[in-house]
Amino acid sequence: MDILQVKNLTKKFGSFKALHDVNFNVKKGEIFGFIGPNGAGKSTTIRVLLGVLKATEGEVKLFEKDAWKDAVEIHKRIAYVPGDVNLWPNLTGGEIIDLFIKLRGGNSANKREELVKRFDLDPSKKSRTYSKGNRQKVALIAALSSEADFYILDEPTSGLDPLMERIFQECVLELKAQGKSVLLSSHILSEVEKLCDRVGIIREGQIIETGSLKELRHLTRTQILLETKEPVPELNKQKGVHDISSTDQGITFQVDTEEMDSVMRYITQFGIVKLESAPPALEDLFMRHYEGTKKSGSGAGGEG
Repeated sequence: MDILQVKNLTKKFGSFKALHDVNFNVKKGEIFGFIGPNGAGKSTTIRVLLGVLKATEGEVKLFEKDAWKDAVEIHKRIAYVPGDVNLWPNLTGGEIIDLFIKLRGGNSANKREELVKRFDLDPSKKSRTYSKGNRQKVALIAALSSEADFYILDEPTSGLDPLMERIFQECVLELKAQGKSVLLSSHILSEVEKLCDRVGIIREGQIIETGSLKELRHLTRTQILLETKEPVPELNKQKGVHDISSTDQGITFQVDTEEMDSVMRYITQFGIVKLESAPPALEDLFMRHYEGTKKSGSGAGGEG
């Protein structure tokens, strides 16, 4: 079952087309990574999902309801964390968390206390004294304390230190274990790689790839470090081999994943002494899509 369906979503601001025919879906119990650099259209898409912006063309449905017309009903079942949190300066962090919980009509005192401890937040301080990271913690605790079915997280770890990022990742995996769905918008690729079942890559307002990490890995290359008894002739002429260089430890090169078998068969003839491989990273896929394609003026008003 799809919690979210985005079909042919286009959003224009005057003559500028911020989103163009965006299509993706999020299934029940799935963590979906929505990735792209700042300015690619991530935040504009999320504002349409939240019913803050109206789509120029296309269809956006959450829980089979229209994101714009049924926004009030939809908001009863979703939780949202923005990447740049603004809080009421004269309220304490605890008061703000309690206000959000109350607005949702929930009673999550135990969950709230547990999350305050896990994220190491002092809820008694006025929010005007908080750093960016602590403001982010307030928004995360408020969202994670709610009994939502779908969590929309837009650059949620912005300003958090590495330890708090790890706590956040644990919390997201716990949501998944409870059968909840998560849309995680991020430009931190390691975070997406650790958490997400599927990813969608957006560039200049268009989705350019979607699929599971396993499905997308065929587009990436594996890094190889090789030492052999005899020199390997014509390695540069083997199909799928790239970026050969010599080091003190041997030769390094990259291999297209789909050509790995034939390349391995070729080099074994020369007596392998040492062979190390590093798995293809999401970052490699991401950078290959962006190489030489960055244009000025992309995205919506300079935002993700």
